[in-house]
Amino acid sequence: MKIDNNHVVTLTYDLYVTEAGEKKHVESATVEQPLVFLYGVGMMLPKFEEYLTGLAVGDNYSFSLSAEDGYGEYDEKAVAPLPKDMFGDQPLPEIGSLLPLQDNNGGQFQGRVVSIVEDAVLVDLNHPMAGHELHFNGTIQEVRPATQEELEHGHVHGEGGHQH
Repeated sequence: MKIDNNHVVTLTYDLYVTEAGEKKHVESATVEQPLVFLYGVGMMLPKFEEYLTGLAVGDNYSFSLSAEDGYGEYDEKAVAPLPKDMFGDQPLPEIGSLLPLQDNNGGQFQGRVVSIVEDAVLVDLNHPMAGHELHFNGTIQEVRPATQEELEHGHVHGEGGHQH
């Protein structure tokens, strides 16, 4: 069975980025802890899915995504000041720490603390992979049609997926 829309895909991968001209390992999905996702419903980067189209169980893959096709170019303007008083009596976060944040629509995201100035904590809102070319290689472990319930819910159920 080949990867196509509305299929559940289980795969392994190693992800590398290029920094200072050298490939640096960032993360992995292993046979024991694979990536399991519903293909073709917008869960993954579009170009990531495009490179997987038509692959089958046992197929190996290796491809790179430009920053533009990954998480976008790094945006210098996406560093925002958070007023120190919003932390109340809590100690100020450390430089480099990740802060859980929420947008006006309730969407969850993280910002990385880059510095602390006189009256604010400066937080980088760029995705950690923004501005990086992404290099993936891995193996397709399983491909199966999604169940009607998975399609209705928009995510995978069962092993490696969402438990209700």
